[in-house]
Amino acid sequence: MLFDSSLFIWFFLIVYVGFWLLHRRAGARTLWLLVASYLFYASWNWKFLGLIVFSTVVDFVLGRAIHASEDPGTRKRWLWCSVAMNLGLLGYFKYTGFFMEISQDVANALGMQAQLPTLSILLPVGISFYTFQTMSYTIDIYRREIEPVESFWRFALFVSFFPQLVA
Repeated sequence: MLFDSSLFIWFFLIVYVGFWLLHRRAGARTLWLLVASYLFYASWNWKFLGLIVFSTVVDFVLGRAIHASEDPGTRKRWLWCSVAMNLGLLGYFKYTGFFMEISQDVANALGMQAQLPTLSILLPVGISFYTFQTMSYTIDIYRREIEPVESFWRFALFVSFFPQLVA
């Protein structure tokens, strides 16, 4: 769904009216916007919805674990779990095909006739944005610059809010 399409205009109007009707219920507003954001993201390709939910859950849990620990080594290990998971996912989707091509070229240049499979990996919309957003959340908690949010739903909305996610 593109921002300049009539479908988006209708979607936005429905979300806005629903948000306005829930003006006295902050929790319901959060869930309303979260569901709308997930629907918006899924309208591009529903198969990647699990990826953004996975990143959200992992960094929410790791952020709380980092905050709860007083041991510097444990805190650093939890942080590295977050960084490794985030950069691993990002690296897979953005660079696997590139590295396969380079490996094939290097093998051929060395005289080895390698026939590596050609991968066509679809890049999820907004993956760089939400990856660095969730990673910065855990880094800020590690640095004790912020406290972890109490509500998983608010954190999930922070990660997936549709106007910012694919802008």
